[in-house]
Amino acid sequence: MRPEEPDLWLRRFHPSAEATSELVCFPHAGGSAAYWHPLSSVLSPGIEVSAVQYPGRHDRRREAPADDLCGLADRITEVLGRAARPRALLGHSMGASLAYEVAVRLAARGLGEPAVLVVSGRRAPSRLRPAGDRLTDDAALVARMRALGGTESAFLDDEELLGLVLPTLRGDYRALASYAPTQGRPLSCPVLALAGDRDPEASVEDVRAWCRHTSGDFRLNVFTGGHFFLTDHTAALAGLVRTLLPAAV
Repeated sequence: MRPEEPDLWLRRFHPSAEATSELVCFPHAGGSAAYWHPLSSVLSPGIEVSAVQYPGRHDRRREAPADDLCGLADRITEVLGRAARPRALLGHSMGASLAYEVAVRLAARGLGEPAVLVVSGRRAPSRLRPAGDRLTDDAALVARMRALGGTESAFLDDEELLGLVLPTLRGDYRALASYAPTQGRPLSCPVLALAGDRDPEASVEDVRAWCRHTSGDFRLNVFTGGHFFLTDHTAALAGLVRTLLPAAV
């Protein structure tokens, strides 16, 4: 198998020769690298954001969406390799599970844990629901996305645009349904967990349980909002990232 190509997987919206640290961001189910563009803009030029572009969306729309989260984590770990500068991982929702699995694989392969792992809007591995509650019916899937508010309504209301989005959503939910997370405390790096106080997908206590998965420092920050609370708190999130990667300030 040929090596993975970083340019295929990572989007750097604001490349910076001045940046002394890097933040690798993982999107939610149905999301793309573009979700992280606002955060990249705020953090530039001190911290360079590399947003992961999963197969099956935007410029990778001709590829089949990944239906195995752990397999996807293997491929992303290969792309990232050993960091040449301080690097944090940040994932929201499904992206939090991916960021966690990548961190576990980096550590297991002797490539170095991230400076910090940031997990947002996602139940800890020890508190994930059984896979049986995942949605397979398109109508129910669209209803779930509409309720969470993470997908632009134009995509959900326009039949042609919805046809482009649904294959990605189906693939992501298949991957979530089959996901068997790494349990225990496989990490020693600090973990910052972010929760929305009205998130129907991951309660504050569900998110607090991430403390069980690292032997390092743990911190929980609670924001106002539902599942996509980060959308309204870009500046606050950027401030947190700057405290986690002080070399970039």
